[in-house]
Amino acid sequence: MKFIHRFAYYLGGFVIGLLLLMFFLNGKDASCDYSPNARTVKNISSKPFTYSDKASVFIIKQSLDSVIVNNLVKYGNVDFSKSNTEIDSCKIYLIENIYKDRNLELMIKNCDSLATVLDINYTNN
Repeated sequence: MKFIHRFAYYLGGFVIGLLLLMFFLNGKDASCDYSPNARTVKNISSKPFTYSDKASVFIIKQSLDSVIVNNLVKYGNVDFSKSNTEIDSCKIYLIENIYKDRNLELMIKNCDSLATVLDINYTNN
């Protein structure tokens, strides 16, 4: 069998496979979150947020709302070296992000069914 015929069979099967995948995965919330940062942020973002008194004061002073805080978590970077992941019950993560050209750190307590924003601070980095 000539190379061009083998290539045509391969390409035909590949296209059929792609169409089947598109059919089965269409409408599903399928994602490829394999990095530790992406998995952690996705896990935290999927839960309802509560705010500590300290975080609530910062949010009021800086005129933030829950959508902004949720986006800061969703698109932030987890600093695992400053996070406390050795706890069995609720792990505490430090998430870094930039808001209005200033570095921001969020300390979040991640429990099974709830994420609590413990503290929000601007940093001098």
